[in-house]
Amino acid sequence: MYRFLLTPRWWGINVFAVVAIPLCIFMGSWQLSRFEDRVQSHQQQEDRSARAKAAAARPLERLLPVDTVTSGRQASARGHYDTAHQLLVPARTLKDKHGERQGFYVLDLLRTDGGKALPVVRGWLPGDAGAKADTAKVPAPPKGEVTVTGALQASENQGTDGVQAGGGLPRGQLGMISAASLVNIVPYEVYDAWITQTDPQAPLHAVPPAAAEGSGLDLKAFQNLGYTGEWFVFAGFVVFMWFRLFRRDAEAAKDAALGIVPEGDGGGDDAGDGAGDGAGVSVVASGAVAGGADRGDGSADGRDGGPGAGRGEEQGEAARAG
Repeated sequence: MYRFLLTPRWWGINVFAVVAIPLCIFMGSWQLSRFEDRVQSHQQQEDRSARAKAAAARPLERLLPVDTVTSGRQASARGHYDTAHQLLVPARTLKDKHGERQGFYVLDLLRTDGGKALPVVRGWLPGDAGAKADTAKVPAPPKGEVTVTGALQASENQGTDGVQAGGGLPRGQLGMISAASLVNIVPYEVYDAWITQTDPQAPLHAVPPAAAEGSGLDLKAFQNLGYTGEWFVFAGFVVFMWFRLFRRDAEAAKDAALGIVPEGDGGGDDAGDGAGDGAGVSVVASGAVAGGADRGDGSADGRDGGPGAGRGEEQGEAARAG
């Protein structure tokens, strides 16, 4: 009854199922491992950030380039602020005990002794970076040589939250904190990193450091979790379809073994032949009946004295009269 499993069609189905199911399970497990790695990395990043807040600041040069290990570490740099190029970073959200509030960053460039400039986010203010009433609250940067301490951050990119990479901002505003966006604004080299000041000048609020890219529970992490579910669903669907096809063909083979033929299978030609034979018999029978009727009518005419018999009687009467 299960000989249908040896047909070429079922060979193809079986090979597909044997390959597809392990592949889907492997891909689902791999996506799950990626999500677990991101969760672990996020926890490690939080632990590093907590230790970095309590640890002593290290010179900036020793922490570059910024990676998942050095991101969030306390860095220090010495130099003087370029007061001619103070910039505002609009549409930035700050999460604190009051919830999420919209405002802007205050960014200044610290000209270090090495010649390069370090972008320093001195703090955050609520309001609109384009409103004079809000920007009037921005305090001027300190003059002279200063030592700045803050959490080290990697340059932003188009995928960073709050970034406005489309351009079109007014003069004095910056949409993305990166060396690439600053190179056309200032006439000197800029570090491919920035720091957010730990103890900002009032009324500025400190900007908490963000997790390093690829280490936090961001949208990509939850995409990995979603892909995990999808791959396991695909594996279950392959199993379901295999059993569905197997049950259908097994029932068909069982019915065929019992001589049960579904309606419309093989009966159409027999019915057509039977209909044709019946039509032929009907035609022959109709002809026979018609012929018998004609013969019956002729006999009746002879017995009853048809036209021929009538003419004979008239001739006899004429001879007797003569």
